[in-house]
Amino acid sequence: MESQRRIGFIGAGNMAFGIAKGILSGDVLPGNIKEMGITVTHSNVEVVCGSDLVFVAVKSHLISGVLREISPHVTERHVVVSVAAGVTLATLERLLPDNSVVIRLMPNLPCVAQEGALLFARGSHAKPEDGASLLSLLHHCGLVEEGPEDWIDIHTGLSGSGVAFVYLFAEALAEGAVKMGMPSALANTIASQTVLGAGKLLRDSGKHPAQLRSEVCTPGGTTIFGLHSLEQGGVRAAAMSAVESATKRARELGQRSQALN
Repeated sequence: MESQRRIGFIGAGNMAFGIAKGILSGDVLPGNIKEMGITVTHSNVEVVCGSDLVFVAVKSHLISGVLREISPHVTERHVVVSVAAGVTLATLERLLPDNSVVIRLMPNLPCVAQEGALLFARGSHAKPEDGASLLSLLHHCGLVEEGPEDWIDIHTGLSGSGVAFVYLFAEALAEGAVKMGMPSALANTIASQTVLGAGKLLRDSGKHPAQLRSEVCTPGGTTIFGLHSLEQGGVRAAAMSAVESATKRARELGQRSQALN
């Protein structure tokens, strides 16, 4: 049962906090989570020895040292889930004992609000049931999907970094309203609600973004004039390039991690 599984976190940043919060909103007992203000220790080895499922939520440049430290204590009962950006499954498996069960997970910041987008890939020794168990455990964090490892870096560019792109756009919307005379606090509130509402409608309707966009436009109306300005500014191409650049950077980090390890 998931409620009996002992879960440990190495690292306690935003991603670890968001994942732990989502898990606790399910059927896992708070006492079964280590290192997130429930049962706390400064010993990585103690976390591993006291857990069945271990989330390694440290920065990419720290992953090598952490895995070498815990490696002697990782057994066949453990599932190790890495959320280190760019660190490949091959690197994780090389730094852990033979036949270790490893999963690579990429969440994003909205996990903190239980509205995240998470994608994971299983290592060569992780079984389908390991993936199904992780999906069940994390489903309160938001959307959780499994895919090939090649998609992880794309997901990083689309959703991990994409969150910041959305914030930039929301900020620009609010500043446009301020420019036209609306108070800043109100403009920011309305911009955030606009992004939230648009996102929920897009997710729940199942419609293509282009269809929803066309439903907002009326001939000669305000929206088509605004969209024309966005197209003149190259917003579509800039957004595509932003995802491409972030994806390429994630791949570079992975290659650097492999070289260092």
